[in-house]
Amino acid sequence: MTRYNFDAPVDRHGTGSLKFDRAIARHKSPDLLSLWVADMDFPTAPEIVEAIQRRAVHGIFGYTEPDDSYFDAVSSWLEQRYGWRPKDEWYVVTPGVVFALAAAVRAFTVPGDRVLIQQPVYYPFKEVVEDNGAVVLNVPLAYENGAYSIDFEAFEDAVRQQRPKLFLLCNPHNPGGRVWTRGELSRLASICRDNDVLIVSDEIHQDFARPGFAHCSLGTLGQEVLENAIICTSASKTFNLAGLQASNIIIPDAEVRAKFVHAVAAAGYSQPNTLGLVATEAAYEHGGEWLAQLKDYLEGNWALLEERLRPYEGRIHLVESESTYLAWIDCRGLGLFGDDLKGFVEDEAGLWLDLGDMFGADGDGFIRINIATQRAYLDKALGQLTAALDARIAHDA
Repeated sequence: MTRYNFDAPVDRHGTGSLKFDRAIARHKSPDLLSLWVADMDFPTAPEIVEAIQRRAVHGIFGYTEPDDSYFDAVSSWLEQRYGWRPKDEWYVVTPGVVFALAAAVRAFTVPGDRVLIQQPVYYPFKEVVEDNGAVVLNVPLAYENGAYSIDFEAFEDAVRQQRPKLFLLCNPHNPGGRVWTRGELSRLASICRDNDVLIVSDEIHQDFARPGFAHCSLGTLGQEVLENAIICTSASKTFNLAGLQASNIIIPDAEVRAKFVHAVAAAGYSQPNTLGLVATEAAYEHGGEWLAQLKDYLEGNWALLEERLRPYEGRIHLVESESTYLAWIDCRGLGLFGDDLKGFVEDEAGLWLDLGDMFGADGDGFIRINIATQRAYLDKALGQLTAALDARIAHDA
């Protein structure tokens, strides 16, 4: 069995990397350690690289469309790991999940319609709603005793009284790290079905459920749920392929699918990225062992993070993560919010992180750290963070 070395240092500078090459363009110091945007600092599985290289040697990169072997690779992955197998005709390939969210808003709302989201949540959820003329209906997640849950009473009241057309579901949840249970998802689906609210489920982090947790897809909840759902998946997060822009949007209902396809076409998009299709198929056919070893490595990073932050409990709190490689940290015990928290993170700790308020007002006072990096780099960043915490605590004493 091949052993993959996730500790091997990789210099991403000079590759056009958003994370490492765009600091000055984004008004950040190039000296900050970068743990923000959600891609990984690991080379993808060698089998994927080899598949891309074989295709590249051909030298012709004309228009392409997914074929039977592509759909079989995607569906077999979902069947083997999550217990459901979409039909080939259910798929719509898009250049990304966020593109698909925006297409859904265009397809199923008119300006002024409401779209329900649950903040703090991945910030493009809010953006695609507002940028397409709809109105955000935020029903925040409940945050109690350092953990997130769904306020079902508030959710159902909002659905019945405000009559949203869509519900954008983050499953697993980013940044809160929750893996929603079958019971939670069934209850959400029932409320939406009874009130004619179409669910768009972003399941891009499905493959990162941590030990003791299991991802439940809306696709496993029965025919009634399938007929009222758009399920968004991609190999891009799992295998670090975001720049190849290929996502698989699963829409079982033919009428819903036709409206969605029309919105995609209206945006001027048709054939997918050639190499994105090649990489996706190779990932799902050959990437299982690489992913297993990656997840083991990430568990080591989680353990390091927990160990380094544990002495500061009460000042900061690491929210338990059930999935993703994105640590969500409650810093409100420091009394820092907004620009004050930004100053602490960047000027005192020397880090480039995502601040919680970008995920909605309910995230103010939190930070998000991407731990999908070499352990030595993460350790250095945590050293800077804890040194800044020590200095802040000493100053406030």
